[in-house]
Amino acid sequence: MDGDLLHPRPEGLYCPAGDFFIDPMQPVARAVVTHAHGDHARSGSALYHVADAGLGLMRERLGAGSVLHAHAYGERFVLGDTTVSLHPSGHVLGAAQVRIEGCGKVAVVSGDYKRDPDPTCAPFEPVPCDIFVTESTFGLPIYRWPPMSQVIDELVGWLDDCRTRGVPAVLFCYALGKAQRVLAELVRREPDRVVHLHGAMVRLVEAYREAGVTLSPTVPVSDSAKGRDFAGELIMAPPSAAGSPWMRRFAKASTGFASGWMQVRGARRRRGYDRGFVVSDHADWPGLLQSVTDSQARRVYVTHGDGEALIRHLRDHGVDARPLRSLGTMPDLRTSEEGD
Repeated sequence: MDGDLLHPRPEGLYCPAGDFFIDPMQPVARAVVTHAHGDHARSGSALYHVADAGLGLMRERLGAGSVLHAHAYGERFVLGDTTVSLHPSGHVLGAAQVRIEGCGKVAVVSGDYKRDPDPTCAPFEPVPCDIFVTESTFGLPIYRWPPMSQVIDELVGWLDDCRTRGVPAVLFCYALGKAQRVLAELVRREPDRVVHLHGAMVRLVEAYREAGVTLSPTVPVSDSAKGRDFAGELIMAPPSAAGSPWMRRFAKASTGFASGWMQVRGARRRRGYDRGFVVSDHADWPGLLQSVTDSQARRVYVTHGDGEALIRHLRDHGVDARPLRSLGTMPDLRTSEEGD
């Protein structure tokens, strides 16, 4: 039965044969964690297995006292009656899919993933399996990401307009993954542009640099003298900074938001931003379908977001697709906005 390898419990997704949890929501004895976003990596567990590529970020997220066992991508290790390995998911630096072999089957829990190229992390690796657990954060046909080169064209055009008008350009995006991806793409186009960072982004940006990722030169906003007008300059900040007292430094700023949700017409207007840039660290609709095909799985379980449309589409095309909660008591596994 599939439940021998995967069984949702109140603590999170459990592997009975291996006696471990994947991205547990509560402290457990043994956890395998896919990546460092806060809705997947939670402190308090006794032992964590993580991908070596994301070890620095995991230490930032989980704390210096956490016991972490880091594994190279593809390295096999034994947990209980299973053999486990971690494989790139293309989501953010160090993000992994979890391959579990045991009970005569292979299951792959994809975690969060994307199929688009990203200079800040290893690309998604299709892993053949019998059982594939896929996210569906953007599980509707309307979500189809534009090429990143087009998005950077739009971003540079916005920055040029802000420079001409003499106003700051404040780009809101999530501090882990999205910010670094924008910086890695922008440095290819404008290598000499210095970007000013909100304090919440500084350490995470440095963690990417320490991992060897090339990013635009950055300085903390706090290093600038009070009263500086930042006219024509790019400032990056997490969405939580919007409307906060911190924004008073940027009089008459033009604001933008980088997110997959910007694909939907009206989302930018409802959120109150001047510009929206379609950038996501998750798979779009074609990416989800391609990943299911690449998995060669006989059964697909769908989680995160509203998976009904994806399940219906897969079933209409002959795939045995089901919600992950059909395997057991399911906690709320909707992906947070932190990594959209």
